[in-house]
Amino acid sequence: MSEEKRNSETAAEADPADRPSSKRPDRAGLFIAAAVLAACGGLVLYGVLGTDGDDSKPKKRTPTAAVTYEVTGTGTADLTYQARSESGKATVVQDSRLPWRKTVQVPVGRDPLISIVFDEHGGTARCGLSIRGHHAQSATATGAFGRATCSSPLPATADSKQG
Repeated sequence: MSEEKRNSETAAEADPADRPSSKRPDRAGLFIAAAVLAACGGLVLYGVLGTDGDDSKPKKRTPTAAVTYEVTGTGTADLTYQARSESGKATVVQDSRLPWRKTVQVPVGRDPLISIVFDEHGGTARCGLSIRGHHAQSATATGAFGRATCSSPLPATADSKQG
């Protein structure tokens, strides 16, 4: 056997780790590690930013009832009425042109109320209050700075709306 042939066979039998590698480093492992890291980061961000903790309990809705307020007369007046506000805050309409009418949902437990207040020019106006289509009360305001208020208890019944 020739010397060259022996040297080439000896080189072929040498440990593959000792030979210089022509392959690039294993990139598949790097891509998998990057994907796992990105997924973990996304889950952490979702946990921190994506939830507000209130999803475990459904929001409780207060039942309401339809209330119609009506003010007849002429001229202008300041009107204050109870509407959807569960906190009890009333809605104010200043210098409202009469006649005026509005139907709103009032939370059960809040008594419907409308009041009329005239300015120094006065006038005559009548407020009316209907609950679920049934007349509940009426009152009249007259003269300069005249005032009238209509209110009635709001009974809880089976035909209350959830809202």
